[in-house]
Amino acid sequence: MNNFTYSIPTKIYFGKGQIEHLTELKESGRRVLLVYGGGSIKRAGIYDTAMKLLGEAGLSVFELSGVEPNPRIQTVRRGAGICRQENIEMVLAIGGGSTIDCAKVVAAAAKYDGDAWDLVLNPELIKEALPIYTVLTLAATGSEMDQFAVISDMTKNEKWGTEGECLKPKMSILDPEYTYTVSAKQTAAGTADIMSHTLETYFTAVPDAAVQARFCEGLLKTLIQYGPVALKEPDNYEARANLMWAGSLAINGLCKGGAEVTWCVHPIEHELSAFYDITHGEGLAIMTPYWMDYALSDKTVSKFAEYGRNVWDLTGDDDMLIARQSIACTREFFKKLNLPSALSEVGIDETHLEIMAEKAEKGCEGAYVPLTKEAILSIYKAAL
Repeated sequence: MNNFTYSIPTKIYFGKGQIEHLTELKESGRRVLLVYGGGSIKRAGIYDTAMKLLGEAGLSVFELSGVEPNPRIQTVRRGAGICRQENIEMVLAIGGGSTIDCAKVVAAAAKYDGDAWDLVLNPELIKEALPIYTVLTLAATGSEMDQFAVISDMTKNEKWGTEGECLKPKMSILDPEYTYTVSAKQTAAGTADIMSHTLETYFTAVPDAAVQARFCEGLLKTLIQYGPVALKEPDNYEARANLMWAGSLAINGLCKGGAEVTWCVHPIEHELSAFYDITHGEGLAIMTPYWMDYALSDKTVSKFAEYGRNVWDLTGDDDMLIARQSIACTREFFKKLNLPSALSEVGIDETHLEIMAEKAEKGCEGAYVPLTKEAILSIYKAAL
């Protein structure tokens, strides 16, 4: 196990009715930028509840609405402009990962003299940010409890992740009831996203990181159990609660610290989203089993067999057989969630594969299994 530092400053209020803690935003000032996507938070009544609580706390609320599913840098710039013009003191995101990611970079851009895209391309430029608060409405990215954000510039077909310690939210409210109205498609895609976060961390070359591996396996088994339940019973509180908390724990550093590894399926998928604007979780569901097919070898078979036995409860003495069965189980689970299993199903052909592979290679240095442009291209083609 490697040396590591673990610090999560985010205060979590988990459970029913926890939105009442929005009044605590007054600790950071009186002027707040409310960031949200479309009209779902208004239809669900969350917007009215939040505005009432913020008013009772004496806060002046300014709004940045219309955040895209793959948040655009243009929207970030618009939010940063509001922050400067209105002397905003904190940022509140109500929504899923895209909304929170946008809010994070807005909060950093408001404290930066240059263009917001600089902060996406060069994370080391992120030195400070306005305090960030979140109300989560979709279990998926884990942005409510981490330092990461992903922003797109569709004019350049670019989608990049950035990070900074100051991007960790000060407080996040997680009420599973707010996810009852999430569509079946987004519930499934969110489950796949959380699984991918966990798997990206689980497949590490760091030896003897047993604690981290057992955390990952527990999260994966939880997702396998409750993902289908949430699809069948959208208002099942325990299913939604377990998915929501798994989403936070999968990426808040608990599983990764001491067992670090460069993620590779995410950079591969980011190119799909950058060129085709597909749903992130669906892209991950497609690419994960094909990456596994490529990564499985005599060198990695023991890890895949461990995955098969401890997550999918497979039995037998033949490690290679167990490893192959574990990949098949992963593929079948995503199909069980009605997620696509091929790029052609989401409208992707060979047109941009070469340039996507070239760009994805830059984000895969230090991955569990080395990935060249040619290797990534072969994975893309297999997934067609």
